[in-house]
Amino acid sequence: MILSNLLKLVPEYKTENFTDVDITGISYNSLTVKEGDIFICIRGEAKDGHEYAKMAVEKGAKALFCEEKLDINVPQIIVNDTKRTMAYIAAAFYSEPSKKLNLIGVTGTNGKTTVTHLIQKIIEADNKKCALIGTLGYKLSASDDYKEAKHTTPQPPELQHDFKIMADKGINNVVMEVSSHSLEQNRVGCCDFDGAVFTNLTQDHLDYHITMNNYFKAKAILFENLKTGSFAVINKDDDYAQKFIDSVPKDVKIITYGVKSDADVKAEDIDFSIHGAKLRLKFNNNIVNMNLHLNGMFSVYNALAAFCAGLAMNIDYKTVIYALENTKSVAGRFEIVSKEPLVIVDYAHTPDGLENVLKAARELTPIDSDLICLFGCGGDRDTTKRPKMGKIADELSDKVVVTSDNPRSEDPQLIISDIMTGIKTVDTKRIFVEPDRRSAIKFLKTISGPKDVIVIAGKGHEDYQILKNETIHFDDREEAKKVFLLHS
Repeated sequence: MILSNLLKLVPEYKTENFTDVDITGISYNSLTVKEGDIFICIRGEAKDGHEYAKMAVEKGAKALFCEEKLDINVPQIIVNDTKRTMAYIAAAFYSEPSKKLNLIGVTGTNGKTTVTHLIQKIIEADNKKCALIGTLGYKLSASDDYKEAKHTTPQPPELQHDFKIMADKGINNVVMEVSSHSLEQNRVGCCDFDGAVFTNLTQDHLDYHITMNNYFKAKAILFENLKTGSFAVINKDDDYAQKFIDSVPKDVKIITYGVKSDADVKAEDIDFSIHGAKLRLKFNNNIVNMNLHLNGMFSVYNALAAFCAGLAMNIDYKTVIYALENTKSVAGRFEIVSKEPLVIVDYAHTPDGLENVLKAARELTPIDSDLICLFGCGGDRDTTKRPKMGKIADELSDKVVVTSDNPRSEDPQLIISDIMTGIKTVDTKRIFVEPDRRSAIKFLKTISGPKDVIVIAGKGHEDYQILKNETIHFDDREEAKKVFLLHS
């Protein structure tokens, strides 16, 4: 693609040394630059891409996308913020592939991964192809293997490239997780969304957004930019529901769901067991029963969100229910790895997420047995949620094991100390500390009985642990199976 065509979507820019060269690729990492690329100079937290521009040109970059004029004799496109405007370059290079897709975005603090998987199942039950992009990677169908992803929502060059692959393969539907970071950073700029789903908004990422209002504003971008004829699905029980409703443009169809509120789709008579959740759905003058393999109230909300998305896409409700009832589980989301004791691994890493999982686990805990929670908090992230999570674990569990999560550059013991400030009384018979996560999981065996319920929270599907100087292989599910063995 010639350089001038690559700029057709970029709103404001200046040029230097302009020549209409042929661009054959996009790169923002000097180590992966190929002959014919345009190199995007991004200012990051640790490194500034402008310092690597000369190296990129030496490796074959034909043009630079930068924030200042550089003393390098190649065409330069100068903008105020390369990170935010990279989306326009990527969309133009791949010929705006999302316009060929029915693209559904799912955002919220918790539930994004499960909801996207459920929507994919619903669309495929309607005999249509559907790809998925999110925390676990991307996959071209529900039965496909995951392709690795570095972010919940990929960077624009990777995202638009993935869209093109999907469109070229004749996959007309894509459901994707849309993180607040990606919305704030315009990673999903030039993405042509046909629908948006809001799960919930609770405390997370305040190390980045600072305030909950900023966090809301970032999430709301997805809804504010919906086009005429698209749809918005909103959790009416959430405290921010009305704000999201107000952010939706006119001529966009809104469908609400809830358990407590008078929503368009409402769940009633909910009953939980080890086998899942039974409930009754009320919508459009219909009353139908649904039996989910998924468990916990949060799973009911996730199913409701996906159900509404199915209705919004005019899929027959019987097909939608069939898809939901035949979905077993999502990796690392309330995943049962042992039955005696009942050991559940979950990705819950926020106060609200932990509370939801523990309440769901309590429903499965026999009266004369204990609910045991093992968790930690990530390093280099929002420190204010640590004591809150400690308080929740203390109040909702019979026994608590505080351990390490992904400490990153922080001292794990200091993170644990922050967590412990939220625990009212450190009773050594029920509150335990073991900084080494592998040892902590082994320790669970010594404090549990066959009828107890154990929740191992925080990492879920992750098969790694990020330490100060290295990332090691670590999977909660593998470690729990070694200790308790998997009962079929």
